[in-house]
Amino acid sequence: MSATSAAGDAPIGILFFNLGGPDRIEDVEPFLIRLFSDRDIIELPLGAVLQPAVARIIARSRRASVQENYRSIGGGSPQLRLTRAQADALEARLNSNGRRFKTYIAMRYWNPTTDNALEAMAADGVRRVVTLTMYPHYSQATTGSSEKELARALARSPIGSRFTVSGIPSYPDHPRYLDAMADTVRGALDGFDPGIRDRVVLLFSAHGLPKKFVDRGDPYVEHIAATRRGILDRLQVPNRHVLGYQSRTGPVEWIGPGTEQVIHELGRNGVREVLIVPLSFVSDHIETLYEVDQLFAGDAARAGIADYRRPAALNTHPLFIEALAELVEQHLAREGA
Repeated sequence: MSATSAAGDAPIGILFFNLGGPDRIEDVEPFLIRLFSDRDIIELPLGAVLQPAVARIIARSRRASVQENYRSIGGGSPQLRLTRAQADALEARLNSNGRRFKTYIAMRYWNPTTDNALEAMAADGVRRVVTLTMYPHYSQATTGSSEKELARALARSPIGSRFTVSGIPSYPDHPRYLDAMADTVRGALDGFDPGIRDRVVLLFSAHGLPKKFVDRGDPYVEHIAATRRGILDRLQVPNRHVLGYQSRTGPVEWIGPGTEQVIHELGRNGVREVLIVPLSFVSDHIETLYEVDQLFAGDAARAGIADYRRPAALNTHPLFIEALAELVEQHLAREGA
């Protein structure tokens, strides 16, 4: 018996996990408070009880500078809009095979929240839920935090017991995902003049992670390596390739090297063409539109790199949507649903 027929005509709910971002400039401070209040991503001094108070102080001190960053990309994060587009595309693809699915979004640090998603699923009669992370590479600081928040939300909600939940926590080496990533990189490389194409350095840039997470056994670095290797295997190009980690902030030890450090080193070594390939991200948001496109572009110019580019983000790339659909279908088959 299928999951759909077992629960009458109720759809299977696909719950997207993502970070979230402020929709408007005035949302920046409350967004930062939520972010810095999460001890799964950062353990502020003075302990868990005082972390929300410390988070408010940090958010207030960083508000103006972060607001300027969001102003530079249009006044707010496009992540919710793009995640909804991905969810809609996946829903259409899954429903084309005769089963009934409905997609929902749970943003970890903004809206819609996990509680909002549970309420929406309950209203639609959903009982079977598959969580689908938008972080291809697992870390307790990203997908792990969303999983914990879902567990808390289920426990505190009077409707929590109605849901049967299982999840897709990562997919760093899924073939269609790697095909999609390689396709965007290949398209960007093809934009370079053939006479210089082979000397373009591929700079893979992954989101940073405090070293303590890796020391505790977090698989994030291995997952990043698997994705990088899978992209290169598909490209089969002679170009030099290097790796950096971006978005490293705060007074803790981070895995490295920093992407900005790699850019300056490339420039010192005479590199003049760079294609920066953001890893860890499946849609455009502040890390691509501001950090990669503006901040690192300025670093590249100062380092003497004359031609600095990046591939288009996956967003609703057909191969990526197919990857998500295969992940869901394979997961349900394993679960016997």
